[in-house]
Amino acid sequence: MRDFWLACGHHLLDRDEAGGLVLTDDFLKIYLARPELVPPADACAAERALYASLMAEPRRAVPPAEIAAISDPDARENWGFMLAFRDRLLAHKTLEAAYLDLVRNGVRNIPPIFVNQLVHVILRNALDGCDDPYVLRAAELFFRPQRVTLHEGSLIAADEETIGGIGDAPASPLVSMLGIPAQAEIDVINDDNADHYFEHSDQFHTAIELTAGRRGLEALAQALSRWVRHLLHVDVDIEPLVEMRDVKFVWYVGLDADATKIGDALWNGEELDDAARGRVIGLFRLTFRDPALVLERVGREPVYLILAMSPDKILRMKPQNLIAGLPVRHLETMS
Repeated sequence: MRDFWLACGHHLLDRDEAGGLVLTDDFLKIYLARPELVPPADACAAERALYASLMAEPRRAVPPAEIAAISDPDARENWGFMLAFRDRLLAHKTLEAAYLDLVRNGVRNIPPIFVNQLVHVILRNALDGCDDPYVLRAAELFFRPQRVTLHEGSLIAADEETIGGIGDAPASPLVSMLGIPAQAEIDVINDDNADHYFEHSDQFHTAIELTAGRRGLEALAQALSRWVRHLLHVDVDIEPLVEMRDVKFVWYVGLDADATKIGDALWNGEELDDAARGRVIGLFRLTFRDPALVLERVGREPVYLILAMSPDKILRMKPQNLIAGLPVRHLETMS
């Protein structure tokens, strides 16, 4: 079985008896190696001493006085964020349990980049053994914002960070269309190149088509199902729908902030204008294999999931919405 997403650090973690990710010192040192935390040449003695001590003992308690002693205010803030995140991880047996705690009790001073990195490595665990590159590419939406464009009737999503710069001499029609630097060499995943995904899975330079009725949304539905099963121990079937006609919203979950607003409007009986309809990327129907797990008010009715882009055509998925928003009677955590 081929590996993927090596940069998330999953190989540095242990597993418990249920398959959850167990924190290790080596994994914590990944965060200490971030450029925001490595002391620069002109760092004060207090910052250098803190860094050296944590590299030797990443789990040791750090009293507030040690942070306060750092002279650079930006460094103090960065260390405060990192240690608050570390302590939230250390408070739980597995990273999955720590993530569920963040979802249910709030991120409280945890930078979004740390939450996305946590999603990245947990999703790598949930997708362990997956050999479908379409599912893996679709799963990148969980933790990396995408820029979406409509081209010849197709919705194409490419990694926002990868295509952040704009080059003067694009090398291909797709590069030109998305405003990507020529050196980025973005390709849309297809049956001819999909097998090469594993060779560059950490580069995030493959785009994916998210047109209704095509393989991209089907792949995303599979990733969503595995995410729910891994974190909540609940088996669900998720299928993408081609259109939104005659949909009865007994329960819905917006998979991002824009989708939540659209779902709220539909729930309140409002008509969507053309602009709002145009921002909807996907509509999914979720059904529980065991209806006994579902809240009585929902019963056997499906749950609808909405995915949308912002007015500036950026898709920022929030996978925590799915975990927190499902009508499950008793949510089991991986303790």
